[in-house]
Amino acid sequence: MELVSGLLSRVWLLAGLSDATDDKRSKKMEEKALEVYDVIRTIRDPEKPNTLEELDVVTEKCVEVQELGDDEYLIIIRFSPTVPHCSLATLIGLCLQVKLQRCLPFKHKVRPHHLFGNGRVKVNKQINDKERVAAAMENPSLREMVEQCVTEPDD
Repeated sequence: MELVSGLLSRVWLLAGLSDATDDKRSKKMEEKALEVYDVIRTIRDPEKPNTLEELDVVTEKCVEVQELGDDEYLIIIRFSPTVPHCSLATLIGLCLQVKLQRCLPFKHKVRPHHLFGNGRVKVNKQINDKERVAAAMENPSLREMVEQCVTEPDD
């Protein structure tokens, strides 16, 4: 009976360690998500003088970070343009990609998701392809528009 009791106490101890590790990992992901949000909230809307934060296109709750491996993370951003069928949603997604590539100090992959008013989600494959993002940024007029959106006001 003592043997069973000893084994059970070790199992409970390990379960407690596992919970503590999960809590620590969860806290770390929340901190990463806030770090991501702090970077993207100042991106300006392509058509308006406001930031994505001011227009509620992005919020703290729209950012999720998942650990992929050693210091590598998957960033999921669910953004809601100001109108349900926004023609500039792809451009907003491109701005998100570019700003995060430039500003985040850790290795990451970004998955922007465009949320429609009816709750439908669209993942734009162009935004999730590094080669397509690089090609888009070679277009001078598109690059200028992205730069205007991602440049900080005091830069």
